[in-house]
Amino acid sequence: MALIEWQESFCTGIPGVDHEHKQLIDDVNAVYAMIDRKVEKELVIDSLGDIYGSIAAHFALEEQMMKKHGYDQYLEHKADHDRLLDEIREITDEFEASTDLNEKKFKQKLNDWFQNHFKTFDSRLHKLTDMMSHVTVDEISMRSLIQQAKNALFGRAG
Repeated sequence: MALIEWQESFCTGIPGVDHEHKQLIDDVNAVYAMIDRKVEKELVIDSLGDIYGSIAAHFALEEQMMKKHGYDQYLEHKADHDRLLDEIREITDEFEASTDLNEKKFKQKLNDWFQNHFKTFDSRLHKLTDMMSHVTVDEISMRSLIQQAKNALFGRAG
């Protein structure tokens, strides 16, 4: 069973943003499935790093889009992004330092955040027609952004 099921209520109406959100949900569900299968700890840590990188890259692009269009709730939205990144970092650090991931805490934090963030912060984006032209960044650039964020999470150089 998936941790988070895609719901139409998550849609912002901005195709690029919605695509990235769906991919993030798929990535979170994949890590949760790995935990259920009790795969090697290092594989889970690496996948959590991928999620962190993906989310950080997605947030950077979304924030760039909001700034470009003078989004009036940019600071509040960015603060929620920062909070989730801190939570993902804490989950990763806790898992790395322990022998077990607190599965209930992991599931609850991620599920609550996705549900609440999508239904509050991101749902407002669909009302902003100026942002509808948002285009997904090319795959090479996105992979580079993801790797940079992942390296930052794990304290690795470039």
